[in-house]
Amino acid sequence: MSVTPSASYSLTLRIELDNEPGMLGDVTSAIGESGGSVGAIDIVKASRGKLVRDITVDAPSQEHWAPIIESVRQIEGVELLDVTDRTFNMHKGGKIAQENKHPLNNRDDLSMAYTPGVARVCRAIQAEPDLAFRYTIKRNYVAVVSDGSAVLGLGDIGPRAAMPVMEGKAMLLKEFGGVDAFPICLDTKDVDEIVATVKAIAPGFGGINLEDISSPRCFEVEERLKADLDIPVFHDDQHGTAVVVMAALFNALKITGKRLDDLRVAMVGLGAAGIAVTRMLLQVGVGEIIGCDTQGAIYVGRDDWDEMHPLKRWYAESTNSERRRGGPAEVLEGADLFIGLSGPGVVDAADLDRMNEDAMVFAMANPEPEVMPEEAAERVRIVATGRSDYPNQINNVLCFPGLFRGALDARATAITEEMKLAAAYGIAEVISPAELSEDYIIPSVFDRRVAEAVAKAVSDEARRAGIARGTPTSDVVPPEGVQVTRA
Repeated sequence: MSVTPSASYSLTLRIELDNEPGMLGDVTSAIGESGGSVGAIDIVKASRGKLVRDITVDAPSQEHWAPIIESVRQIEGVELLDVTDRTFNMHKGGKIAQENKHPLNNRDDLSMAYTPGVARVCRAIQAEPDLAFRYTIKRNYVAVVSDGSAVLGLGDIGPRAAMPVMEGKAMLLKEFGGVDAFPICLDTKDVDEIVATVKAIAPGFGGINLEDISSPRCFEVEERLKADLDIPVFHDDQHGTAVVVMAALFNALKITGKRLDDLRVAMVGLGAAGIAVTRMLLQVGVGEIIGCDTQGAIYVGRDDWDEMHPLKRWYAESTNSERRRGGPAEVLEGADLFIGLSGPGVVDAADLDRMNEDAMVFAMANPEPEVMPEEAAERVRIVATGRSDYPNQINNVLCFPGLFRGALDARATAITEEMKLAAAYGIAEVISPAELSEDYIIPSVFDRRVAEAVAKAVSDEARRAGIARGTPTSDVVPPEGVQVTRA
């Protein structure tokens, strides 16, 4: 685990201290010596002899809290009044809330927003269902759906415990894409029940974002919903990862001068994300891919072939044409790119010496990558991770807000492979040739240009492919006898 203090383990210490010179310095010194990093310091209350202050402290882990707190308690003239976990405090009462777009100040407002005026809008939609995209939240609302079976690095924690993550997803969609979203956590892992439930709620949404559903069930859930619904269905754990990996690769190739069709790729981790990344690599014509699961390299006829899941068999039949065997160290031999979507320490840094010149390493396991970036950087040309405290963070938030923004703007009936690829190019092209470097192949998640670029690329591709149904502001012929205002 990293020893770098992080806001993930941030506290607010409320202290009362003697109003004397040097007292605050004693407190901040004690915090620093105990491994904490002092942030904001605010005065809460002042009197003639005492001050009450709130001090924000970032710690490397929760285990570091006790020594930090105790160090403050030991200072003469200081009383610790309260300790607040800032992360839990942010989640108090949930992180999202519904907000009315129009005020209800009088009877006229009420009669238009609700009865009797709302009945006219309902009748219009009944006669012409397509009007729901104009006159309800459907035009800009996405359902974030999970069963809580594969949440981040936490695994199967259930639907209630998954809610904070799904709320966070909704926040990101709103913040970066202007897309309204609502978390829906289902108390079932049955594929039929998940599909039926999502189909039943779909009329109220313009898109479905599937999230943290374990493999291989996630593949069937997505495919069945894509076949049955006429709105975009997107499993971000698969495709969001693939899109951002491809964006990073497109820019890395500009630096190394390597060609897609000449690349040899070593992949470790063949869950939902690994399968999706491989499919996109094959889509763009990557020369050779060798994937490893917990049993080593996958190839046709491996000892467990008869028991192998159909997706693993597809993988074997689509990759590793030489039927190479062995673990991660062996498949790195002669590779140009390593992609890790597995767990910590899977690769020894010394094994990277087996890779070709100007090699690229995308080690994306969190919080600890497959190989530590500082060790990899000594041996390869380009290193990317899934972490925010190293250069080149491959993060799905670069993809899904803009992707849903573009799909909703075009009122696309689906999200195609070409739309995903367009999103990858959109992300990559945010970085100009003059800005591109080994430590800057992927934009920051806070670069507001990204969502805009992705949205445009995705909506343009939807229209080119003929799966766009216009824009939310396009004219819709109203039912006969019903007057509809176009705004």
